[in-house]
Amino acid sequence: MVTLEMIRKDMEILLQADQSVRYVDVSADSIDEALSDAAVQLDSKTSSLEYEVIEKGFTGFMGFVKKPWTIRVYENASIVAKKKKRKETDIFSDEEFQEEEVNVDRDGLFYIRYFASQIHLKVVPPAGSGQPVSFKEVQARLKRSDTIAIEEDLVKKFVENGTGGVYEPIGQYKHNPAGDALIVVDTSNDEMKATITVTSPTIGGAEVSAKQIERMLTNRGIVAGINKERIDDFVDNPVYGIPYLVAEAVLPVDGRDAYIAYNFETDRSKLKFKEAENGQVNFKELNLIQNVVEGQPLAQKMLPEQGKSGKTIFGRYLEAKNGRDINLPLGKNVVVDTDGRTILASTNGQVILIGDKINVEPIMQIAGDVSIKTGNITFLGTVVVKGNVDDGFNIKASGNIEVYGTVGKCVLEADGDIIVQLGIMGRDEGYVRAGRSLWAKFIQNTTVDVEEFIIVADGIINSNVTSNKKILVQGKRAAIIGGHIFATEEIYTKNIGSSGGGSETIIEVGFDPRAKKRLNELLDKQSSLIRELDEVELNIQTLENTKKVRKTLPHDKEENLIKLSSRKEEIISESDTMSAEIQQIQQHLRDLKVIGKVSAMGTVYAGVKIFVRDVKDEVRADVKAVTFFYEGGFVRRGKYEAPSAEDSKRVPDGYSAN
Repeated sequence: MVTLEMIRKDMEILLQADQSVRYVDVSADSIDEALSDAAVQLDSKTSSLEYEVIEKGFTGFMGFVKKPWTIRVYENASIVAKKKKRKETDIFSDEEFQEEEVNVDRDGLFYIRYFASQIHLKVVPPAGSGQPVSFKEVQARLKRSDTIAIEEDLVKKFVENGTGGVYEPIGQYKHNPAGDALIVVDTSNDEMKATITVTSPTIGGAEVSAKQIERMLTNRGIVAGINKERIDDFVDNPVYGIPYLVAEAVLPVDGRDAYIAYNFETDRSKLKFKEAENGQVNFKELNLIQNVVEGQPLAQKMLPEQGKSGKTIFGRYLEAKNGRDINLPLGKNVVVDTDGRTILASTNGQVILIGDKINVEPIMQIAGDVSIKTGNITFLGTVVVKGNVDDGFNIKASGNIEVYGTVGKCVLEADGDIIVQLGIMGRDEGYVRAGRSLWAKFIQNTTVDVEEFIIVADGIINSNVTSNKKILVQGKRAAIIGGHIFATEEIYTKNIGSSGGGSETIIEVGFDPRAKKRLNELLDKQSSLIRELDEVELNIQTLENTKKVRKTLPHDKEENLIKLSSRKEEIISESDTMSAEIQQIQQHLRDLKVIGKVSAMGTVYAGVKIFVRDVKDEVRADVKAVTFFYEGGFVRRGKYEAPSAEDSKRVPDGYSAN
């Protein structure tokens, strides 16, 4: 039910909203011009204004009988409410500034002025711990020969409470109009400034009030840029006989041009070395590559702003320039988001600014060697090195890695293929991991872990090599000499081992090498835990026997017994967990249906150990043109079987920069 009280409350809310809305009455040749004029006066945007027509205009006939439009313009109430709310929540609001000002110590001030036939008083209360205005001092200043009457009670009230920033009448004096101050208004030829020059009044003459000055300016046709603060300052502290600025044109403000806000460093010289936590600089980590991922925002165009027109003191328009728009700096492998101004990467790679265009390069080319000049390379894409990879430097890529030269004692990791046109010489510390396949001329003293194929031209020497599919060593000098070679499916080569014996050569196929490796790790750890468990149980038994005999143990030995008992439980729990994983891996290896093969077109020398599905065949005499395979629980030897034509002709995908 709607009650009278509810209606009254709604009316109060509407009244408050209406009272907060400012408005101006404007006349101009067109409504658009009138709205632009009002926007300047209300310090707002034309899009935020509403208006009502007071008097319709008429364009006239051939320039005659022209009549301006007169409209009343005010800000939209919702816009006003938003401004008010923003002002209230702004951390730098006017209220806080006022509080800061209040905290400044300032003595109270008073001004006595003679306007028309009345004496006026303005009192500004003190701030902080400043001294208040003295009533006696005000009284002394009011004693003039032309004073007729003073309302002392009123003076006391204003001295105590202030006048609220305005002049209040407190008495009368004998006014002599002949002694009044005179005002002369001057304007500049360009209509940009207006000044007043005021003569000093004589005894009995009236001083100039703010209303008088404003009325004089209005009478001269000055309607814009009137500075009421300067007028009030003049009334408080008049300057006689000197031109005093009271109005200035509202200058136009040109709109800001559109610009690009970059989310990456465009000046490569500002990219810095990567520092460790202790502050030391690792000169191998030059931090020169700015990696980005597909869909990552790279930059955003900040839209141009409209200019804000101004007005001369006589109300003539001063046109402002609108900000200039610019095109999006779109280069390769970038797209524009749905908002039409955010630039996104369309692929993984390195973001760079070439000229004024934003580009994402999915392939990073190193013209020479990967060395101290380049530092380590970490790249979300493909890396192509035209030279070598020097010892101690690493490359990590989410795409492929292609090296035209050699790879030394380095770490190469790629989610795709790795191609080394010459060879890999790891010196027992090198490591290569490929998410797909590896091509190389030779591999020496290196650990290699590859998901798919390993294809080598000359040989694999003294290396630990793992392939989840096949290893093919095919060339005139194709050989596997020394090391430990794993392949889930097949291994093809010319020779295996060496005639003089030398390094031990172990070849394993027909199982999951990672599962086998994990199984061996678990078995080693479990064996170590069992040995520790035996030792812990022996120590527990010794302490418990001592406790039975002595009925009690020293404090330190009692604590040690508790720790040993706790460790025993931990070991048993860890061992049980390992046993479950070991059983799971063993079952996986038993269920593996891959029947591995090792094929050598040339010679398998004595001393080579061949494992096919965990069954061992140790070669005791040289064997030629042979294939080792699993059958009936044993490793059998048959005639050499060549790799398929598809495997023999396998080449890298055509991805590189060539």
